[in-house]
Amino acid sequence: MPFVCVFAFRDLHNIDGVLGLFARNAIGNFRYRHLSGMLVLLAESPHISRTFNLDPNYRMDPSMPTSFRQIINRAVKDKRLLVVPGAHDALSARLIQNIGFETYFIGGFPAVGARYGAPDVGLMGFGEISAAVRDIMSACDLPVFVDGDDGYGDVKNVVHTVQAYERMGVSAILIEDQQWPKRCGHMVGKKVVATELAEAKIRAACSERLNPETWILARTDACAVYDIDEAMRRAERYIRAGADGIFIEAPRSIDELKRIGRAFDVPQICNPLMGGHTPILSMEELGELGFNCAVLGLDTLMHAAKAIEAVLIDMKSGKFARRNDGMDFEDYKKLVGYDKWESVDERFAPRQ
Repeated sequence: MPFVCVFAFRDLHNIDGVLGLFARNAIGNFRYRHLSGMLVLLAESPHISRTFNLDPNYRMDPSMPTSFRQIINRAVKDKRLLVVPGAHDALSARLIQNIGFETYFIGGFPAVGARYGAPDVGLMGFGEISAAVRDIMSACDLPVFVDGDDGYGDVKNVVHTVQAYERMGVSAILIEDQQWPKRCGHMVGKKVVATELAEAKIRAACSERLNPETWILARTDACAVYDIDEAMRRAERYIRAGADGIFIEAPRSIDELKRIGRAFDVPQICNPLMGGHTPILSMEELGELGFNCAVLGLDTLMHAAKAIEAVLIDMKSGKFARRNDGMDFEDYKKLVGYDKWESVDERFAPRQ
């Protein structure tokens, strides 16, 4: 087995420079992959451990998932519904990791709402949303699943979106068939592009991804625009185009959920949104219907907004009855890593 070295990066644009560093240190023959914000180096010689001060006896645990693909494949194998919480900002992403989740989702609706105070109706494009994604990822080391909307244009824009997110370290990407300006899947007024264009986008995304480990989810909103039959037809075509998973957005009945859940051989995603169009079932019931993953993309944002509103109403009333309801100050300092940065100060800052 080769010697393994794992380097964590949040920006892999300079990967050539990093590999040049390896080569200059004469570590011998090596191979590499970059997965979920990590550069994984496999070298034939333990000399890598002397060059980079690593334990030469270290071996990567082959059972530890390092990508969304591995996580969802394991859930499918174990016949377990994977629950994926949504992060709307860096703090929520840090909490998701601290609580012990395997992965997390960054959706356009929560990211745009939290960062810009705007609805998810196509007001923000790739530049604004990817900036939010980058900031959120900086606070969390888990493999991340990101909403790529419609790819922000035609097939070349889709490829650009997928590859740009891959270079940021994104592990899984959703591409949908809505027509721009798109909307949240549980809003009215949606439109979808022609099946041929959407199919071409999925094929381009899957063919041109930089890393074969990147998991591509195809989403269709045709159920609301047309009917469940059209949504099923589109899903079949997207799977043939190479999609790793399928997501039929906003089914409106349990019968539709049952039909979708038993229809396809690839992993299936659902997003049971409180207040949305889809019937709310338990996670166990969704698993029994055939779904493999529940993305709860808005739950943390909705709870956070409700809590902030409640404490502000309390302040405005003059009662101040909720002042002790928030997180303890010491717990918050721990959450944001205060001790780490205090340690840096103590060890390196010049003494006055």
